[in-house]
Order: sequence, then C-alpha cells, then structure tokens
Amino acid sequence: MLQTVQVAVSGATFHFDKFYTYLVPPALLGRVKLGSMVLIPFGRGDRPRMGVVLALGQQEEKGRCKELFDAAPEEACLTDELLRLVYFLKERTFCTYYEAVKAVIPYGAQYKPVQTETGPRLQKQLVRHTEPEYTLVGRLPEKPAPTAKQKAAVQALQNGPLPQSALDQMGLSRAVLDNLCKKGVLQKRQVDKVLDLFSHIPQTNEPIQLSPDQQKVYEGLCAQMAQQKPSAALLYGVTASGKTLVFLKLIEQALAKGRTALVLVPEISLTPQMIRRLKRTFGARVAVQHSALNHTERLLQWQMIQQGGADIVVGTRSAVFAPLKNIGVIILDEEQEHTYRSESAPRFDAREVAKRRAVDHNALVLFASATPSVESYQAAMEGRYTLYKLTQRYTSQPLPQVDMVDMRAELAAGNPGSISAALAGHIRENLAKGEQTILLLNRRGYRTVGMCSDCGQVLKCDSCSVPMVYHKSENKLLCHYCGKTIMPVPTVCPECGGKLRYTGFGTQRVEEELAQLFPQARVLRMDQDSTSQKNAHEKMLSQFARGEYDIMLGTQMVAKGLDFEKVTLVGVLGIDSLLFSQGFRAFENVFSLVTQVIGRCGRAGKTGRALIQTMDPDNPTLNLAAAQDYEAFFDQEIVFRKICLYPPFCSVCIAAFSGEDEAKTMRAAVRFAQLLGEEAQKAKGMPLRILGPAPMNIVMVKKRYRYKLTIKCRNDRAFRQVMGQVLARYSQEGLPGKAAVTLDFNSDGD
Repeated sequence: MLQTVQVAVSGATFHFDKFYTYLVPPALLGRVKLGSMVLIPFGRGDRPRMGVVLALGQQEEKGRCKELFDAAPEEACLTDELLRLVYFLKERTFCTYYEAVKAVIPYGAQYKPVQTETGPRLQKQLVRHTEPEYTLVGRLPEKPAPTAKQKAAVQALQNGPLPQSALDQMGLSRAVLDNLCKKGVLQKRQVDKVLDLFSHIPQTNEPIQLSPDQQKVYEGLCAQMAQQKPSAALLYGVTASGKTLVFLKLIEQALAKGRTALVLVPEISLTPQMIRRLKRTFGARVAVQHSALNHTERLLQWQMIQQGGADIVVGTRSAVFAPLKNIGVIILDEEQEHTYRSESAPRFDAREVAKRRAVDHNALVLFASATPSVESYQAAMEGRYTLYKLTQRYTSQPLPQVDMVDMRAELAAGNPGSISAALAGHIRENLAKGEQTILLLNRRGYRTVGMCSDCGQVLKCDSCSVPMVYHKSENKLLCHYCGKTIMPVPTVCPECGGKLRYTGFGTQRVEEELAQLFPQARVLRMDQDSTSQKNAHEKMLSQFARGEYDIMLGTQMVAKGLDFEKVTLVGVLGIDSLLFSQGFRAFENVFSLVTQVIGRCGRAGKTGRALIQTMDPDNPTLNLAAAQDYEAFFDQEIVFRKICLYPPFCSVCIAAFSGEDEAKTMRAAVRFAQLLGEEAQKAKGMPLRILGPAPMNIVMVKKRYRYKLTIKCRNDRAFRQVMGQVLARYSQEGLPGKAAVTLDFNSDGD
C-alpha cells in the first residue's frame, strides 16, 4: 500500500480545475508534503505536467493510480500561510489553483519539467542563482613559491568563507581559487547568491523627527499595533503632510518589538524614492520585490526574505505575497490607486490580500493617501477602519495656488497648441528663477488620431477597435493595446485615398512644443516609452532631483508620491478626456490625479503654483481638486454612488466575454445572464442586478470581440457559490468554445 496525494494541475481551465489522485513512489516518501511542487503524468499520453499537492489521500495499492514522476526539495514546499493564500485567491477571484500558486511565488522559485536519462524530472526555472563559496582548509605549500594572488586569497579567507562575487571584487579570479582547491588549500561548495540591491544608498541612522500632529497619529497607530490583533486604519493626510515619516517611525516600532513590516507602493516610479528612504533608515534589512527586477534579482531577494535575512519588504502589488514571518504592520501608500488591482488571473486586489494576511499575522493594515478611495473613507466613517488625519503640510507650507485656464478662450485667441499662454508665461518665470516644473499629460505618443480630411475615417488598428497612435521619434503608428505597428506612417487614407491629418497631442508632441517655446530648457519626458529600460525610473528621477532637468513632462507616473525641493510649478494638460471617460470611478480618478500632481509643488519653503488647462473650467470635480478639498469631494461622490448603487453600497462584478465571432460572443453573454438569473432565483433573497450585455469600452482587442455583463451584487460566499454553479453550467453547455469568460470583482466597469 502506498501513500496518495491530491494534486492541482497546471494548465487547467477553471471548469476542470479539480484534485487528481496520485501515488507517492517509495523513492519520494518523506519528501512529499502539503504544498509540495510535483511533476505528474497527465492525460492519456502521460505527458509531464506541473502540479501542487493540496491534500493528502488514503493509502492505495500500486496500479490503482498513476505515480508521481518527481517532487521538488522540501525547502521549496509552500508554507501553511501561502497555501491559505492559494485557497483565498481561488475562492475570491475564480482563478485556478495553479494560477494562484504562480502568483504567490516568483518565477525563479517555480519548477519546470525536463527530460532526463531516468525519465521526466523537475528543474528550477532558474539554475543560475547559485555561486561558489570558498573556505580555507589548509596551508599554502612553500614550493612552488605561491603567487601574490594566491597569498591574497588565503589572507582574504582567514576570517571565514567568502562567495565568488566578494572575491571577484578583490581581483581574485576563479582560476586562482580553483587552483588552490586542487592543492587542498581551499574547499569549494555551491551556495545561493546574496544580492543587496541599492547597497549604494548609505544608512544615515538619523533620528526620525515628528511634528506634534504626526506624533499624535503615530501614537494612535502604535497603540493599535500593540494590541496584536488584526485591525485596519486609514491615514488621510494632505499632500506633503509627512505621511512617510509616520511610516518610518511605525516600522521602527514594529522592528523593536521583533516583528516585520511590508510597504506597498502603487507604481514602479514610486519605488526608488521609498527604497531610498527605507534604506537610509534601516540599511540592509530592506528587501525589494517588483516587476522591474530581473528574474534572478527577484528570486534572490525572495530567498533572502524567506530565510529571515530581511525584515522590511518594499514593492509594488505582487510584494503583498512576500514570505515575511510575524508581520506587525502592512502599509499601502496611495491606497486608492487602480494598480493595486491585478488585470490578469488571478484578478486580486492587493488591499484585500493585505487584510487577509493581517488576519493570519494579527497585524495592522495601514491605508494611506491624500485622496483615499471612496470605499476606504466610507469604511472609516462607519468605524470599520480607524481614521487618522494630517491636515497641515509638514513644514507648515501653504498649499499651492491653483488657477483654471479656459482652453476654449485659448483657441479663440488663436493658440491651437497644448501649452496655454498663461502656462508658458509661468514656465518662463520658473526657468529664469532656476526652479523646476512638472507637466502632467496622461497620453503618450506624438499625435493621437489620424483622420482622413475627405471621408472623416479614423485610422484604427485592424486587430483592435482603437485608433493607432503616431510616435514621431520612431516614425511609426502604434496600437497601445496589442502593440501592432505600421511603418512608415501612411499619408493617404486606405478607404478613399484622401489625405490623412494627424491631430491631438501626446507626450512626444508636447515635448517638441516645449523645445520650440523654450529652446534653452532641459526637458525630461517620462512615459511608458521612455522608461522601458531597466532602472530607467530611478535614473531619471535622480537626474531630475539633482537639477539636471528644468521640466519633467510625463503621464500619471509623475503625479504621485514624488518629492522634489525645487519644483514650484505644476501644469495639468489634457485632463478633459479622463473626466468624461467611462467607469463609475471616473470622477474619483480625476480628483485623485489632479490633487496628487498639484501636491508635487511648493514642498520645501517656496510657494507653489498649479495651472489646470480644461475646456470645462466650472467643473465641480476639477474645482474641488484645485481647492484640495477631499472631504467636500467625498460628500458629493458618496451621494452619487448611493443613488446609482455603486461601491461601497454594493459590489460590482464584471463578467467579460471574448470570442472571434461577435454574434456568438454576445449570445454567450446573454445565456450567461439567463443562467445567473436561474441560479440566483434558487438562492432566494439574493440581492442582484444584471446589466447588459453591452460592448466593452474597447470592443475588439487582438481580433477578439469583447462584451460584458455588469453584475451589482453582494460579494459574499453565497454569491460566489452561485457564480461557481453558473460557470459550471456555462461549461457543460459548451459555451467557453464560443466565448471565453472571466470574472473581475475589481474592475471600474469599463
């Protein structure tokens, strides 16, 4: 009789994601546990496939079930907490078990099947993350006379073993060291590489000085953390109120109590600045997890965390899964940002995962922002989160003066450009004073739309229902959804042969306009195109901080969390397109973006000024953002949400359908709505509204048509069980072949 295990398999669809029973062969007994990564024979051809052990089964006779091919080493086993997160993601996001596994551990810690002489075996995705370590075990022979390098190697290893990377820095090559191994002087073994990223940032050990307001907030949060039970708090602080200093002091307190800390930021552009602050205060105790690291860097940092070599982790959304033990505090800065929500399976919200982990660790979750999400502020109003406020800037500096610029008047005055006369005047003054300017334009590229002057046809991507965007520097049209390019840029309409005119403006076009208006100005453009290279964000922000540029022009990556002493002017361009975009969070997103970018100026003793260029200068949302009046905005927005029944008064689940045939895709969506209605009727009294089906905002991407159902619901276990039954029936009727369906509880509804 052999032990059996229940395995969840990679590559499964949601409809066939179940446990499969396998025998543990004698050679693997003792190595296979709950959470083990295993290699299994799957299907009729017994093809090797990855799996994870999620349950232990009964003992069975040999021959009743297939046997495992291989199992990963014990240290690669998922911990109890990571297993709970796998189940949490599966239940909350309708992903597969293995999609959840791939979310909670980095690529480099995962395994892949390889064919060997003894059959299919597991191999780590990364095998280059080890290096030799040398230990002194004997004396240097007198003959032949040792070389200077050999003597230096022995001297370097007198105080204990060192890895190859450390010896490389001393100029000691592998050939020298391996030669000494042959002589019996040194011994070599393979060890995991250690990587101290950002080690160039010095630890200053400066004491953290808090203002009386900050001290009061800190003491309240400390008392909450000291209770050692799960709790949540919201820190609402105006821009430049010094929220980060409170974070640092709170982390210091957590470490003093022998606990660890997790700090999340919404975008990679904010990571360098947060890393710098944490490294200066806490040095090598800080580990980093974000997508700009290569696979090896990310794995080495993850291993350092797992082995207890770091007790502070900073990173973007995926860092919420960092394998920290005994977490005391989890901080989510700029908590309102949509980037905390994953747009691919598993479609999780890092805020929900953070709360789940706080329960496991009896930790404090601190949400922080100058513009909290409506849902978080409502939770604080209802007492589910403890509310703390910082209403004054840290240096008691006044908030910037904000002016509205009516772009209709600019057009009437004969200025068709993207920079108004008023903004140009203030930029000129700033340049004369040697001060810096930030310009926000949330649209990359050069010209945004190519339109025929004869027939009015807009030049669209033939795979997606969106206009192609002109990128002048590469002389190409680019689809920002599927990446398709057209080179060279066409000048003739493909429909009627008329002349194509390119209108609108993106960051590249504004960069060119700035060069014409201010030839002496040094302009830094930050957008997805200019920051694609490794460490580009850190490099560019450091250059701007050192004063190597006068103007920083960028998309929303320049709007939040950045702190530059010499920035005294902010310009907001092209905000109207966001103001009238689809999705129930449109006003909230605009308010947040404008408030945040205005807050980048006047932070270090100099008065700040901001100009908002708009076709709608009387717009209430823009005017409340200009006044930095979050509470008035919240009062206005919460009424709209209640009347129209949007979060926080319900949950919104978007069921998205995608297929190659538009009619079949729509019919599949209609059938899904019918199935949901039938199942919901069985669960009497379930609150539910089904809207649609309707085309998605972008109706075609990569030649697949996209439709959606908007389901207003209560996202509880009962509703999720109903959705599981609907998905099963949808599959039984063969509908996934006509239109793939995904469920997203975190979408804005567009």
